Amino acid sequence: KLLLPAMALVLVGLIFLWPQIIIKDTRFSINFKNIQNSDSEELNTINARFVGTDAKDQPFSITADMAKTITTGENSIELEMPKADITVKDGTWMVLTANTGIYNQLGQTLSLEGEVNLFHDSGYEFNTEKTTIDLTKGIASSDVKVDGQGPFGNLTAEGFRIEKKNNQ
Repeated sequence: KLLLPAMALVLVGLIFLWPQIIIKDTRFSINFKNIQNSDSEELNTINARFVGTDAKDQPFSITADMAKTITTGENSIELEMPKADITVKDGTWMVLTANTGIYNQLGQTLSLEGEVNLFHDSGYEFNTEKTTIDLTKGIASSDVKVDGQGPFGNLTAEGFRIEKKNNQ
């Protein structure tokens, strides 16, 4: 008669005591990861943004997923997934995207490589693998195959050179 109620009492006691016997740490904790010291010569910026105006005070911005200096002392910055936007005074805009690029701050040039795409809000789109843009002179050029489409139709060329017209 007493054995069955005693075993039930022991089992109920074990149910309440078991969490105290086997402690499982489920609390919030912060651990420090072994962080490698990066080379002090290489500076990186995530979600970099360069903003400026051209010679006619038209705003432009260059953004990138990551920007890193090529070597200390130089004015060149390597860009991953760069995107350049410029708004012209008449309200139109252009967007340029690529896989990689090098932005030379001193010379104000942007060299882009890998799936370079230029979009203009009037419906033009051009695709190439490589292009160089002189931001101060307003010249964009490429010497590799270019595919384009727009209101005029489709085009394929061996390169291009775009210059600002009549100081516009």
